[in-house]
Order: sequence, then C-alpha cells, then structure tokens
Amino acid sequence: MARDRSSADSNGYSPCWPVIDLFSGCGGMSYGFARRKPYRILAAVDAEHAKPCEGFGRLECNSTYAANIGVQPIDRDIAQLCPEQFVKEVSDQNGAPLRRGDLTVLLCCPPCTDFSRAKPNNHLIDSPKNSLVFKCADVVEELFPEFVLMENARELITGNHPHHYRQFANRLQALGYEVHGQVHMLTKFGLPQTRERALVIASRICPVKTLDDLWEGWSISPGATTVRHAIGYLNDKPVNAGENNPADPMHEAPGFGSEFVRRRIEAIPRDGGSWTDLAGHPDADEILIPSMKTRIAEQDFGSHPDVYGRLAWDRPAVTIKRECAHVGNGRYSHPEQTRLLRVYLQRNA
Repeated sequence: MARDRSSADSNGYSPCWPVIDLFSGCGGMSYGFARRKPYRILAAVDAEHAKPCEGFGRLECNSTYAANIGVQPIDRDIAQLCPEQFVKEVSDQNGAPLRRGDLTVLLCCPPCTDFSRAKPNNHLIDSPKNSLVFKCADVVEELFPEFVLMENARELITGNHPHHYRQFANRLQALGYEVHGQVHMLTKFGLPQTRERALVIASRICPVKTLDDLWEGWSISPGATTVRHAIGYLNDKPVNAGENNPADPMHEAPGFGSEFVRRRIEAIPRDGGSWTDLAGHPDADEILIPSMKTRIAEQDFGSHPDVYGRLAWDRPAVTIKRECAHVGNGRYSHPEQTRLLRVYLQRNA
C-alpha cells in the first residue's frame, strides 16, 4: 500500500520521496532524481573500486557525486554491507529513523564489468562479483522500498549467466513486487551515446510502467542525442591533456603516455576521424605504431578500428566504458581538441 504523501509523516520523510543509491558512482543514476522534486536523495554508497589491480578508493567518484548531487556517499564495500547496520547509519546521517517501507526508490546498479561481452572471459567464467546483484535483494528486503531500479549491461538478462537476474527477480516477487527486466538501446530515449543496457524495474504499489510504455507515441529529435548537443557548449573552455580548468577542479583531461601519442591524436582528422585516416599522412612512419602500419598495409583494420578515434559532433558518442581514459581503448578523443574526454562538474543543469 502506498504512503500518503500529502503531508509530512512523524519522521519528516514526506512529502519528500526518499531515494537511496547503491553503487552510486559519480551520480549518473541519482542525477535525474536529485533534480526532480519531490524526490530527495537520502544516502548513496560506493567503495570507489577501480580495476582489481588498483583496489578500493581509487576512482575518486564520491567527490564528483557530492559536488553534483549534494550528498556525500558512504564509502563502503556493498559485498560486506550489513543491511540492518546500513539502515541505522542512514538514519543517523539524516537525523530521523528510516523505517521499513519509508523509502520510495532504491537504485541499485552493481558493476557490469563481469557481465559485459566487452570482457571475453565473461562468456566462460561467472565472476563472484556478479553475486552483488542478489546482494541488492538483501537490501530490498530490509528497506522494502516502493520501487526498485537496476541498470546493467544487457548480458545481465541475455548473457551466459542470467541466473543472477532470475534469482533477484524471484526474490523480489516473493516479497510482493512486480518485476520487469528488458534490454533497451538508450539512444532511443535521449542518451547521447549508443548504449545498450538492461533495465530492471520493480514495484510493490502499482503495475510497472516500462520505458516503452512511457514513451509510446513519442520520439527523440536526432539532434538531441549528438555529441554537440551534450558537450558542445563546453567547447569555449579548452583544456589540454593532463590539465585542469582552473575554474573547475573536476574539469580534468587525462594525460597522454608519450609525445608520440599526443602527435598521433593531433594528426587524426577532426570531427570523427580515426587512426585509419593516417595512412597517407606525411609523418605516418613516425606516429603510427607497427601494428597500425601492418593493418594499413593489409587493409585489415581489425575488430577495433575505433581505437584512437575522435568523436563526431553530429552523431551520438560510442558507448563510454570504464576504460575511456586511454586512447587505445576506443573512440574517446574530443572531436576537435587534442585530448581525451574529461570529467567536469555539472552546474545548475
């Protein structure tokens, strides 16, 4: 049964609609809720876990989250999270008890790395980290939110290890939730990148409305999902590789590993060019690495011709993955400037 949101309850959580974000990252999932009243972000949790070789606390995403959302995330490994203790911590943080059923939305987007097809071993090995999907169900049972929203790689549902999703869905259904999971190309709904993701929506108070239901009869203007529309307004603030914008400490561009890498990116044609366009460049012998020369000679550009590529202003970005801070991992270079994409502080959006 839904709570009466017309007036404040004894704990002061209404008429706000409280939201908690597990695996909060830099705040991508929270942002829409934080900017849409009467939702209120009560708490967020992230251990800032980078690559396995780098360990916890290295991503520095919590400071970005705090700057954009206004809530300082709790630094915690959710694999070790005790739901009961977590509820107490959130209650103490907000100065009011958080009772079971008080929460409107629980956002839980566990790591996608070990589901995604981008990691070849995922077809064979089911990583222990994938069990974090079911860990989310423990938190759902403790908090009993009205709605649950989970986002992940499409392989959460369609990959070789879908039992994690099925177990999660079965657990929530046993608690009285209606659960719907579906794979979407999010460009269709306004995201300026070609990102195919699994979205899981669960509700215990009303029938689930999917993205397709909500967007029936509507469509996105093509110009709304371009790189230009997303970041073009920032182009008057150029930032060199490895530098910060002095007006925004989070406006930082990753550096290049060597001068040859910088020269290679500088030589790539603006607005969508790639290393494959450097075949006739006068400095090709110096700036191309041996494997590139071999590929060009054989006219076989391999399965990843996008590496070292520039984004195109008037097309959606490629899928932005965790490895986007390195030119050799994809088409992550700025359409015009000689640098990679960078993090920046979103103000007053």
